[in-house]
This record gives sequence, C-alpha cells and structure tokens, in this order.
Amino acid sequence: MERRRWRVFLDTSALIVGIVSATGAAREVLRLCEASVVELMVSRQVLIEADRNLSEKLPAFVSDFRDWMSLLSPVLIEDSSKKEVAHAVQIIHANDAPILAAAMNAEADYLITWNTRHFQKPSVMKAVRFKIVTPGEFLQDFRQSLHDS
Repeated sequence: MERRRWRVFLDTSALIVGIVSATGAAREVLRLCEASVVELMVSRQVLIEADRNLSEKLPAFVSDFRDWMSLLSPVLIEDSSKKEVAHAVQIIHANDAPILAAAMNAEADYLITWNTRHFQKPSVMKAVRFKIVTPGEFLQDFRQSLHDS
C-alpha cells in the first residue's frame, strides 16, 4: 500500500533559507518537494514576503526563487480570513498569526519554520494538529519514517 505524501507548509524563513543555501536542511526539504516525496504548501503571503525580502536584501536570488517556485508548483493556500487570523492571534504572536492560520487551513502535516521563538511555544504546539519543526527536525522525522517502514 502506498503511503500518503506528507504535506509540508513552509513559512517565509524556511523558504528563503532553502533558496539561498545550496546546502543545509531547508534546501534538502525543497529537494524532497522537487522529487515529489513530500507535498509543498505555501500561502500567498509567504510567496509575496519571500519575493519582497529577496528583492530588498538578496536581489541576486530573486530569479532562483521564482525558478524554484515554478519548478515546484507548490499548493497555494489562500490567505486566511480576518476571523481565522483573529483566532490564531489568541494562540501566537500577531505577526505570525496569518502564517499559523494558513497552515491550519492547509491541513498540513508539518509547519516548517526557523521562527522557533514564537511557533515552538508549548501553547502553540498544543493548539494545532500538525508538528511545528525546523527544517532539520523535519528531516530527522523523515529519516525516522524511512527507518520505521
């Protein structure tokens, strides 16, 4: 029986690091997405933020970012409603609420982020049905699942 692919929602930090770093865990996550081993999900906000941040701070990577997004064809999650974001604000810092709400709407298996300060608080992790991990932690889970199969 074929196993369902894990659905991974990347926030802006993980997506940018995956594009900018030719090595490292975030790039490996993108490679798993490229190989269709896991399913990449992002919100419209993540794409806009990543494009804007790269344009402002690392313009040499804008073309790579756009090429990767075209190649990967991520599942695009629409930005959350004001009501959904307001619910998420009760769980997490207001600046991160739209991302958390989008990941919740996506029914992701994982939210992958470098923002451990806000997202990995026990109260946040208890409030969601998915794991919130760094790219390296995701790869550990992925490798463990291969070992367990």
